[in-house]
Amino acid sequence: MSSKTVREMIEENKSSKTNFRGVTEKVMPKFLLLCAIISVLTTFGIVFTLIFETFNFFSKVSFLEFITSPDWYPMHSNASFGIRPLILGTLTIAAIAILVALPLGLAAAIFLSEYASDRMRRIVKPVLEVLAGVPTIVYGFFALTFVTPLLQNIIPGLSIYNALSPGIVVGVMIIPMIASLSEDAMSAVPNAIREGAYAMGATKFEVAIKVVFPAALSGIIASIVLAISRAIGETMIVTVAGGANPTSAIDITNAIQTMTAYIVQISLGDAGYGTTAYYSIYAVGMTLFVFTLIMNLAAYFISRKFREVY
Repeated sequence: MSSKTVREMIEENKSSKTNFRGVTEKVMPKFLLLCAIISVLTTFGIVFTLIFETFNFFSKVSFLEFITSPDWYPMHSNASFGIRPLILGTLTIAAIAILVALPLGLAAAIFLSEYASDRMRRIVKPVLEVLAGVPTIVYGFFALTFVTPLLQNIIPGLSIYNALSPGIVVGVMIIPMIASLSEDAMSAVPNAIREGAYAMGATKFEVAIKVVFPAALSGIIASIVLAISRAIGETMIVTVAGGANPTSAIDITNAIQTMTAYIVQISLGDAGYGTTAYYSIYAVGMTLFVFTLIMNLAAYFISRKFREVY
């Protein structure tokens, strides 16, 4: 039988907990700092790799040709490395996607924020966000095997590989990003502002469009810019359903090629290691990195410019 009193046992237990807490307080900040350092170093490593390999590419190809030539034929005997067709293909997909996602996403956000009951919001919002969890390869085959044949019944001249079908499906994929982030921004608007508008005789729709929407504009614009950035960086949907035809002609009924789709094509082994075509994927990757960086910086500055503090 232990000779310790209850008080001694309590004090001993407190002492052990205090020691554990002391160790935790000392170790955890160092662990978190290590995680932050690893994240930063990883980012620098990616950027350094892109820059270094891009310089290797431009040691063989003129930068002026890269930005001005209208042709992209990296695998031909008389190779041409003009990035314009890939940029146009990428922007075409992003434009179609945002035309699909913007009205649907904002409409869903307004409904969830201003019209839906709490019970309906708890059901509808998670279901809507499930779209963001669907693998993009599934979206790609959905675009190729379902959306494209459906569109061919409406547009007889539509090619099996085209810009319209993957653009629409990319738009469907980014709807949750616009809807969820915009709904969060609108829900953050204080109810006192809504009640003041109602007191002045505004209808529910007027409150949503003329009061809540402008008040949440910074978050809404940020969600749109981030969604565009996501559409620009999409890979598998455009690889599967968009084709591999880099062209400067803007024709949504025929095959195109985006920057990400080209990277996938070359990464599969079409070009040998150390060739100019191989190094071209880094130049294209750097271009894509610059595009997404600009979009994310734009989202940051726009959100700060239009931010409302309540």
